[in-house]
Formats: sequence, C-alpha cells, structure tokens
Amino acid sequence: METILTATQAPAPRDFLNKVPEITLIFWIVKIMATTVGETGADFLIFNFHVGLTNTSLITGAALLIVLYAQIRAKAYIPWLYWVAVVMISIVGTLITDNLTDNFNVPLTYSTAAFSVLLAATFAAWFASERTLSIHTIYSLKRELFYWAAILFTFALGTAAGDLLAESVGLGYVVSGLIFAALIAAVAVAHFVFRVNGVLTFWLAYILTRPFGASFGDYVSQSTANGGLGFGVVTTSAVFLAIIIALVAVLTVQKHKAFAASPAA
Repeated sequence: METILTATQAPAPRDFLNKVPEITLIFWIVKIMATTVGETGADFLIFNFHVGLTNTSLITGAALLIVLYAQIRAKAYIPWLYWVAVVMISIVGTLITDNLTDNFNVPLTYSTAAFSVLLAATFAAWFASERTLSIHTIYSLKRELFYWAAILFTFALGTAAGDLLAESVGLGYVVSGLIFAALIAAVAVAHFVFRVNGVLTFWLAYILTRPFGASFGDYVSQSTANGGLGFGVVTTSAVFLAIIIALVAVLTVQKHKAFAASPAA
C-alpha cells in the first residue's frame, strides 16, 4: 500500500536518496518469499547444522548485524543488499520467537502480545521523533534505525501470531494461511476502494504477510503427517530463494533503467 508504482514510472531525483524500495507488486511477492525462506531457513539451520537453537540464533544474529551495518553504510538503496537484510531479519525474527517458546517456555499468547506492544512502542517513538511513519522518507540514520527495528518486530510478531493460530489454537497451516490471506485482502480493499491511509495499510499488510508466508512455508515444507505437503525445508528454501534471486535481479535492472531515465543521472 502506500504508493504503488509501475515499472515505467521514473522516480523523482530525491527518491534515489531513499534507502527502501518502491512499493510495487514485485515488492510484495519478494516480501512473502522472504518470509517463507525465513521460516523454512530457520528450521533448516537448526536441524541440519546441529549446533542447537541458541547457537544458531547467535550466529544468525551476528550475521544480521553485519548485513545491517552494510545496509546502513550504503549511500542509496541497493536491491540485493536490502533484500539480504530482509531475509536475514526474517530468519532472526523467527528464531527469537522460537527461543522464547522452546527455551523459555513463553506461551505464544504472551509473545504475540509482547511483540505487539514492542512494535507499537517503536511506531510511537518513530512518529514522535520524525512525525511520519512513511517508508518513502527513509533518508536519515535515525529513520533507518526505526525502520529496521519495526521490521524486526513485525517478523517476530508474525511468527508468534502464525504459530499461535496454526499450532496452539490448532487451525493448521492451511486454515491459518487462508485467514491471514483474507485479512490482507481486506487491507487491500480498505486502501484501494475506501482510500484508507496508505501508511497505515502498508504496515498492516507488512505485518500480515509474515504469518501468511510462514503458514504457507510450513504447509509446503512440513511432512504430510504434520499436515504439510512434505517437500522438506531444503527443497522449499531452495525454490523460494531462487525466486527471490530472480526477482531481485529484475528489481536491480529496473533501478538502473529508472536512474538512467531520471534527471538525477
């Protein structure tokens, strides 16, 4: 939501200062793919590297810090770097929730509520400081830090909420995925038909695509005995990662064409 641009629309010169991509259909597809890879990728790392949930979390957390440092140091939006950061933050967000559930026995109802409060507090602090939550104005270090903090909490919250419906409530991956898909559709209708505020609908959609993608990823990867299709985390992660790479390549080409066509060039 916010503004959705077509590939033929050339951004204004100032848009090239923004550290976040434009909100296009490809953006949402890659976001859902990244969410799925975050869910299945976390499971892959835990069960195949045999270093345990805690060590896996520490290693991926350190890798995320390195990627975010590179992203923040970059002078402009770089598609591959931005989406690597999103995939890594998706994995870490999943692992944070898994640690609370498995290592500290925190009920999913509590973690869902806690991450909701943390996300709301992040938005409140961001707005109090910058008077906007729009992702079209990520020009400063402070705004970028607020942005990535919000993204982390949306992924952690989405993981907790998705697991709460699919596992704790017992709705299963398909039903919970359909519920989140219906909510996303309702947000889209609210934005495009009833003209509800674009910033609000963007963040609502961003939050909801996390549990939707996670439910979809679990459904594809989990065994048939657990209600899934049984493709496994390796195959599922590889296929969705390949889709992400292909789409990010398209975004990179579009960015170069838009820059060449802009007066900023």
